[in-house]
Amino acid sequence: MEINTATKEKYYLSKRADGFFLNITDTSRFVLNYFVQLLRPPYEFSEIVRQCYKIGCNSLPLISLTGFIIGVVFTKQSRPSLSDFGAASWLPSLIGIAVFRALAPLVTALICAGKVGSSIGAELGAMKVTEQIEAMDVSASKPYKYLVFTRVTACVFMVPLLMLFTSFVAMMGSFINISSNEHISLATFIANAFDKINFLDFKASLIKSVVFGFTIGMVACYKGFNTTRGTEGVGKAANAAVVTSMYLIFIEELMIVQIIGWFR
Repeated sequence: MEINTATKEKYYLSKRADGFFLNITDTSRFVLNYFVQLLRPPYEFSEIVRQCYKIGCNSLPLISLTGFIIGVVFTKQSRPSLSDFGAASWLPSLIGIAVFRALAPLVTALICAGKVGSSIGAELGAMKVTEQIEAMDVSASKPYKYLVFTRVTACVFMVPLLMLFTSFVAMMGSFINISSNEHISLATFIANAFDKINFLDFKASLIKSVVFGFTIGMVACYKGFNTTRGTEGVGKAANAAVVTSMYLIFIEELMIVQIIGWFR
């Protein structure tokens, strides 16, 4: 009995290890296929534009509200601490650094992961379980090029634009709060807010946004393309797309901040 138990345990461990490495192989192949398609025209420009419009319109209201609230709340919470040291005049600089270096890219990515990632995962998952993707493959329509490449490319383009919009709205919310309390002009606020921000900060935020957008689009498409078990699997694919994207976004944020810190 002990020999049989040990044999079974080795079998299950071997099976799980094989499944783990097969999953890594499939994921790597799925991601690398994007760069292969990037070098193979023609491209579905009309579908890319449609996906960009869809991603931007679906995310804009929530991002506008979130960005404005972040600017107001962060300003209100930071004022007492700076006032204790007589440094309330540094408030615009603090908000500018916090928004452009960290808050805007991260908040935009998390919102898009929840809003866009779940939408893409559910949409492609529904197409998978209803065999629409297989039908496209049989008819030589290149489903990866039309469904995955266009959505990932749209995410790569739109997340940086949404990040810039989030930064703008957050700074406007901060200015309204500071103006009502410190009574400074818009020109003074802008001069102080951007005094400590350099080109490296702007470039780092764009790099973060591009990486986050690629991650959101790729994870959502992968989960949707590999949906199983009918309609139940569609919900799981949408949930997995959001959760996995958020985990990877936090990991990438930590890594990029560390790398950018080496150049400062």
